[in-house]
Amino acid sequence: MLRSYLRLVIFAFGLLVGVQVPGLINDYSQRVEAHLIEARQGLQGFKETAGRFFNGDLKALVAHYRASDDPVFRSDADSIGNLLGRNQLLEAEWQALQGPWYARAWHVIAAADPQLREETLKGYGYQILLAPQAIAWGLASALILAWLVEVLFLLIGWVILGGRPKPVPDRSFH
Repeated sequence: MLRSYLRLVIFAFGLLVGVQVPGLINDYSQRVEAHLIEARQGLQGFKETAGRFFNGDLKALVAHYRASDDPVFRSDADSIGNLLGRNQLLEAEWQALQGPWYARAWHVIAAADPQLREETLKGYGYQILLAPQAIAWGLASALILAWLVEVLFLLIGWVILGGRPKPVPDRSFH
């Protein structure tokens, strides 16, 4: 009986963890989008200058600033270069989050920008979404976790018993 309750608790835990996945992916996507909008706005004035003098080539603008004798322009070249790098990183993150659900999930788990992921986790508020994808994530996580724990206990029992099957008591009524 205790084993049945333990299974239920593990299943419930897996369910609650699983329903968090879509919310976390959504929060990460929103954070990336907000930072991307901010980076684009930060580059807007420089894009206009590059458009007027360098046919829209921001790298040529940065090279021009770096070649200047004025230390202020050289310093600005580093700032613009940093903004460009940040913008490219955020564009790549945004593109990675436009794929199918499994690609987005894998990206957030394994390939997300560490700083953005950490920001997202720090600001994440646990939530229970009743969207179909959250329910699917929850049920799948619960089943997988319950199955993994069951297999782990069976393996431990198999190792302890030395591979011998546990004797089954005879329950027939003679």
